[in-house]
Amino acid sequence: MTETIYNIGWAMVFAVVGGVVGMALVIASTLILPGLIDRMTPNIDEQKEIARGNTAVGEYFGRVVAAAILGVSIVAAAAVLGGIIAALH
Repeated sequence: MTETIYNIGWAMVFAVVGGVVGMALVIASTLILPGLIDRMTPNIDEQKEIARGNTAVGEYFGRVVAAAILGVSIVAAAAVLGGIIAALH
């Protein structure tokens, strides 16, 4: 019985630590990725194009950034789940 409580406690610790690390990764990716896309497209100023009403650039920029952030979120969720599974075995 005490081993089960011990394992549940470690699972909670892994979940909290993994969640904090995952949130840090997602926040870092939201800060870094728009600048990275700006550097990868040096001939296009996305902010000016969006301000001028060019919706194609806005949709492309938004989709690429959203896809990258979603990918980082999936990796962070897998890390949290892996930590919980490791703690429970």
